[in-house]
Amino acid sequence: MRETGQLRPMVVSAVMTALALVLPVAFHSVGLGSQFLPMLLPLLLNAFLVPFSWAVGVALVVPWVSALFTGMPPIYPPVAAIVSMQAAVMAGFASILWRQGGRKLWFALIPAVIAGRLTTLVLTWLLARLFSLPPALSAGAQTLEGLPGAALQLAVIPIVLRALRSRRSPLFGEGAL
Repeated sequence: MRETGQLRPMVVSAVMTALALVLPVAFHSVGLGSQFLPMLLPLLLNAFLVPFSWAVGVALVVPWVSALFTGMPPIYPPVAAIVSMQAAVMAGFASILWRQGGRKLWFALIPAVIAGRLTTLVLTWLLARLFSLPPALSAGAQTLEGLPGAALQLAVIPIVLRALRSRRSPLFGEGAL
């Protein structure tokens, strides 16, 4: 492992992992967790700050770590699996589009958020059929419930990225933003 090339993504991903584990606890304590999808905020932000492999890897693993240590998202019913895939798809889309699209925020953020919601829709549909639940109702309800979270992502990510860019934070390095 090239220490200098991997240290910044490792540190940034560790900070985003910590946030992704703490934010849901805070949101769930006031009953807003499943609506505002707080775990996805730092995982999506991570996609703009670190290379693709780090962003997707962290997004895949963090929901499972959270499920094991906090019970959120639950492993059964398989919400952790859905959140893990949703986060990975969002991180992957955001990372690729951000880097290949000339670092245009909306070009990367909007498709990533839409892809995340579509992932939730499809996986919930499939799992509802597997568990003999009404797929349209289950998928529709799950997708609609997360719309405030999608709006929060579209509002918060640009603000945080602009703040980091204006501060030229040494933690995030010049190449990230």
